[in-house]
Amino acid sequence: MTAITVRHETQDRFRISIRGHELLVDQPAPGGGDEGPTPTELFVASLAACAGFYARRFLARHGLPDGELAISCEFEWAPDHSRVASIALRVALPSGVPDGLEAPLLRVIEGCTVHKSIRQMPIVTYEITAATGGRELPIAVA
Repeated sequence: MTAITVRHETQDRFRISIRGHELLVDQPAPGGGDEGPTPTELFVASLAACAGFYARRFLARHGLPDGELAISCEFEWAPDHSRVASIALRVALPSGVPDGLEAPLLRVIEGCTVHKSIRQMPIVTYEITAATGGRELPIAVA
């Protein structure tokens, strides 16, 4: 299991630590300092990055160039702004990729781990703890 830690820094800015890597998430002004993507943007970006990873591996397996591979994406909020309602990904293939590989490549991309996790929602559990004297005490589990 990969441990990911999120620590509050200031206002709406949080620092995320993943296997020795760190990045910031923040909210746009006026609530935050806009020093990083929002958590929602990071969620959408993880789908695009996963699709890119799978696409690059597909190209490599077929001995095709991958240097100009690019994935762009856009998302829209649900009307009540409570969740992401739609995500559109566009895969720009490098020159030199022959016609006819679009359908198998699409199947591979749709099988990426993040996409599968969205389609078959994982079990999510929450545990609320309170810091007391430097140690965490379990309060509730849902």
